[in-house]
Amino acid sequence: MKPIIESPSVKWVNGMAEKLYSKILIAIDFSEHCHLVAERGCALAKQNGATTFFLHVIDNIPIGRSVYGPIIPFEEDVVEKMTAAARRELEKWGEQFGIPPENRYLEVGKPKSEIVQFARKRGIDLIVIGSHTHSGLGVLGSTASYVVTHAPCDTLAVRLIED
Repeated sequence: MKPIIESPSVKWVNGMAEKLYSKILIAIDFSEHCHLVAERGCALAKQNGATTFFLHVIDNIPIGRSVYGPIIPFEEDVVEKMTAAARRELEKWGEQFGIPPENRYLEVGKPKSEIVQFARKRGIDLIVIGSHTHSGLGVLGSTASYVVTHAPCDTLAVRLIED
């Protein structure tokens, strides 16, 4: 069986795609059901023989002065403490899912922007991200929606269980 569309990035064997992805980014937020995202991404990586990356983004938190005035007193080591805690969590997740330390990344910023920027910089060809729905309407959460529409590559939005 010959494929309908020929692609130089896909090797076809007996009418089946052998390798669709070579670099898979798994965006993890350490939420209660995020393990589903990691499991799905790692399974796809194994099927494709792909290099896998974990990315966790610490969302910007307005500390000190903002356009609204002082919100919380600035404590210089707040970000350091958050970063250290996130690094420890990322290390645990990396070990649990077999992601080597050099493929575990931690960024500070807006998650949706950082995920897309990471994918662009590193030539990622699949992003796996969790999808929280709003009010049972079945609409993608804002981060997943942004990533799906702005990513330079394929994106898999894994539906997360909501209680």
